[in-house]
Amino acid sequence: MTQRIETEVAIIGGGIVGASAALFLRRQGVPVVLLEAALCGAKASGVNYGGVRRQGRGLEQMPLTQRAHELWGQLPELIGIDGEYVRSGHLKLAFSDADMALLEAYRDRTRGFGMNLELLDRRALSQRFGWLGQNVAGGSFCPEDGHANPRLVSPAFGRAASALGADVREGVRVTSAEHDGSRFIVRAGDELEVRSRYLLNCAGAWAGRYAESFGEAVPETAIHPLMMVTEPLPVFMHVSLGVQGGGIYARQVARGNCVIGGGRGVSSGPDLARPGRANVGALMANATQLLPVLQGAQVIRFWTGVEGNMPDHNPVLGPSAKVPGLFHAFGLSGAGFQIGPAVGEVLSELVVRGQSSIPIDAFRIERYTDAAHGAVARPESVREQTLESP
Repeated sequence: MTQRIETEVAIIGGGIVGASAALFLRRQGVPVVLLEAALCGAKASGVNYGGVRRQGRGLEQMPLTQRAHELWGQLPELIGIDGEYVRSGHLKLAFSDADMALLEAYRDRTRGFGMNLELLDRRALSQRFGWLGQNVAGGSFCPEDGHANPRLVSPAFGRAASALGADVREGVRVTSAEHDGSRFIVRAGDELEVRSRYLLNCAGAWAGRYAESFGEAVPETAIHPLMMVTEPLPVFMHVSLGVQGGGIYARQVARGNCVIGGGRGVSSGPDLARPGRANVGALMANATQLLPVLQGAQVIRFWTGVEGNMPDHNPVLGPSAKVPGLFHAFGLSGAGFQIGPAVGEVLSELVVRGQSSIPIDAFRIERYTDAAHGAVARPESVREQTLESP
């Protein structure tokens, strides 16, 4: 027998984006039903590296990442835990003079966004971070970027939303979503039907399927970032590391374990991935070259995940170009953990006020679709209605 629910906002996907959107909507009294196929925060949001960085993002993401930086500073207030979040600093390394020139140009382009980037030459790196490999030419240091534990943070957003009255349903796989001209109808097989005025498509690597079902096909692909963690080691590294041009990233947690990422896992189906033996060897070799102290350390686990990726590495974020009341937020391209809470807040603003407080035009779905770029009729915002909370 099908259970039928009426609500104001339905959300597909309980990762950090969907769960934070539910949280911010409930903080404003908006009724929400969140449907998650697995457990909240169990997919890409919970298995990522845990970097909480602004450095390295494109200019178009600066307002979004700056707002996210403010929200991360309020994490215990938002979700009730600190999530092992530390502002350790983020060090982006260069292996050549050309890489250093790119870091310098990036520092100059991003002045005014509060990152306070400091360029370090080889000598300065040796003095401050003597544990780095000798092939590093220099780096750029962002003192207030950091890292956190995604396995703690991401599920906590779902719990916090539920504690404020969101109807969070885990283990519910959405099989269809449509609009009947007045309401959205979201179904999970024959067991559940949710009708809502608004629909938020936050389904991560699977969100492109829902966008396509509403006539907005986009070139979202799946990527499988590869990661590993070592046994606890004496603490030698307090910063989070990255490399100009990508390739490897690393951090050490308070318990001494080093979390290291780089390269890609192997797809083992449309919804699954595995580390892959050849890729594991390359990651270990690159890690010991960058961090010689890791030689002889035991790796206790390898893993990967499934993340949505867009060709320009920017998310799809904002209103549908075709269906009033539909909002997309997906394709965060392996860098969504830090901006996730701000993306959720933007979604809540689009529902409640009809507009975002920060610019998001660069992320419109129209950049990938053939839809007209003119104005699209939208339902009035929640704040313009007489709305009764449950």
